[in-house]
Amino acid sequence: MAIALDALVREADRYLDAQAFRDYCPNGLQVEGRPQVRRIVTGVTASQALLDAAVDAEADVVLVHHGYFWKNEDARVIGMKQRRLKTLLNHDISLLAYHLPLDVHPEVGNNVQLARLLDLVIEGPLDPTERASVGLVGALETPLSPVDFHRRVHEALGREPLMIAGDQPIRRIAWCTGAAQGYIDKALAAGVDAYLTGEVSEPTVHTARENGLSFFAAGHHATERYGVQALGDYLARHFAIEHLFIDCPNPV
Repeated sequence: MAIALDALVREADRYLDAQAFRDYCPNGLQVEGRPQVRRIVTGVTASQALLDAAVDAEADVVLVHHGYFWKNEDARVIGMKQRRLKTLLNHDISLLAYHLPLDVHPEVGNNVQLARLLDLVIEGPLDPTERASVGLVGALETPLSPVDFHRRVHEALGREPLMIAGDQPIRRIAWCTGAAQGYIDKALAAGVDAYLTGEVSEPTVHTARENGLSFFAAGHHATERYGVQALGDYLARHFAIEHLFIDCPNPV
């Protein structure tokens, strides 16, 4: 079965409330391909490796979390950008990308999906003053030592996280997928025992150590594999089309 590209884009935009966000890139349709869609390929980032795999999979649409046309990037279509766009245009494949809308969505969002994967009970937003807080606060049903929680994350994500072990068992935790190490101060303000994100910076280590907070950097890519899969599954069910997630491993 095939559906119209326009219908797919409208539903994805509506479902994620994409127009409500001021973001670092355009959300929604970034590159227009053929007008009919039978198969969606999803992935974290619209890298050349993902595009080549999508061509091999005979995809009509590539749906990602990290697309193109970021603020302050070089606007010229040269080098890597030219090769990526040429692949899409030569094969008549559309590119859809959703950044912040896919982080915060209450059903398919990256942070909600990570919570389900790690058995975290969601309490609320990391920063209640933000209209669309990208981070969450929650709890473990059973308190764990930092080492035991490290093991849980490792087993769930298939990637060993960096750990700064805090002073206390982990009962309450804050998390935000991707490159959100700067939110560690918000985690401290929330009074949690641990903070988990994708990446780490040099000052993050000192902040965690000097405040007795457990900190886990589980990988930008690894923590953001699940929202786009859930969105692809939703669209596939909604329109009775095919969906294939392709993971292009990234150590960061």
